[in-house]
Amino acid sequence: MSVKDLVTETSRFSTKSGHASRVHYKVAGLAMLLAMITYLDRACIATLAPNIMHDLSLTKGQMSWVYSIFAFSYALFGIPTAWWADRIGTRRILTRIVVWWSVFTMATALAVNLVSLLAIRFLFGAGEAGAWPAVARTFFRWIPRKKRGAVQGSFFAGAHIASGLAPLLVLALVQVVNWRVVFIFFGSLGCGWALIWHRWFRDDPASHPEVNAMELEHITAGQASENERYGGWKFWRQLLSQRNVLLLCCMYFPNSFAFYFCITWLPTYLKECHGFTAMSLGFFAGLPLVLSVAGDLFGGFTTDAVARRFGLRIGRSLVGVGAYLIAGVGMIFAAETRNPVLAGYLIALAVAASMFVLGTAWATCIDIGGDNAGVVSAVMNTSGQIGAVISPLMVTGLLDLFGSWNASLFVMGGLFLIGATCWCFIDPRKRVFE
Repeated sequence: MSVKDLVTETSRFSTKSGHASRVHYKVAGLAMLLAMITYLDRACIATLAPNIMHDLSLTKGQMSWVYSIFAFSYALFGIPTAWWADRIGTRRILTRIVVWWSVFTMATALAVNLVSLLAIRFLFGAGEAGAWPAVARTFFRWIPRKKRGAVQGSFFAGAHIASGLAPLLVLALVQVVNWRVVFIFFGSLGCGWALIWHRWFRDDPASHPEVNAMELEHITAGQASENERYGGWKFWRQLLSQRNVLLLCCMYFPNSFAFYFCITWLPTYLKECHGFTAMSLGFFAGLPLVLSVAGDLFGGFTTDAVARRFGLRIGRSLVGVGAYLIAGVGMIFAAETRNPVLAGYLIALAVAASMFVLGTAWATCIDIGGDNAGVVSAVMNTSGQIGAVISPLMVTGLLDLFGSWNASLFVMGGLFLIGATCWCFIDPRKRVFE
């Protein structure tokens, strides 16, 4: 069905005032709430780790496996779930995803030993896999092209806000309830979201009763024709051999690598390498996450503004190159300096600069993926998850090999510079399936 036919079909929804409805903002708001819930469920286990380890008699090494098995299953099932979302729509798939992960979030309260906890967290990761690519597919259908970077940036800002608030909320809750109850509480939040989503959302804006003709025309303006291709050897060969996709995967690897360094080893690095204690340690360990929220928001709005002024290629690629150059140079200088405070600020700046790219990267997946935006973004996200799995292991490996924490910072800086080079050759105007 053409855009003209869609507009004609939905003309009965036009408002008397002649103004466009704003349902796509509600969709974006629900997606941002979803991002917050995903990070609440992910982050709570880290804060509750001491309680869990005490009750289940786990060592630090065993707890590390609990963390890693989530990232492994999340990466393993991300692409198949996103492919499914592209094929049948995100109303049903996101409902299934959120209900699944919420159930296994609550099921974490039933763990009695290491084996049961590993099984539950594996299934938790498998359930949550594909959530963010499915959101990208939703944005392709619902968000006007000129707003996609800003909406993606706001989505990631929600996730990082939640990651910063989660420890405070968890610590407050454990003062009054057992750690098992905390998992049940967080799991119930996702179930509530899934109920609202399934009852209210529609895969196609044209079929939503609150969308009028003016908003539908606004949403579909500038969209390329649909390119529905959902499987077969030719589909996967074309997807995995397309230059843009390969470059996005290479570019995204250092992003997750550095972020997982921040949420795993950064506090230890600051303490052992620079001697931070108490208040200063807490400040500089949290600063990258705080600045990441600003990076998410400003990065998304910047890529859209530059794209409107200079075109899509410059709006996406130039922003990516600039931000990654700052991230790479910042990490390298942080490794070089002997000033602890300067090192802390440079690491925070580098991480925030890398988060500046998130809106750009995911908007590019939508640009080149079209109706297959879910699976394209899932391929990119899977490469990031590989970085997340490798990051904690490589940090300790480099520490053993070179006897210096700063070896990891040099590696991250180099990876960001490679990512900046990748952005030079990414062309968001060239779709994967044409």
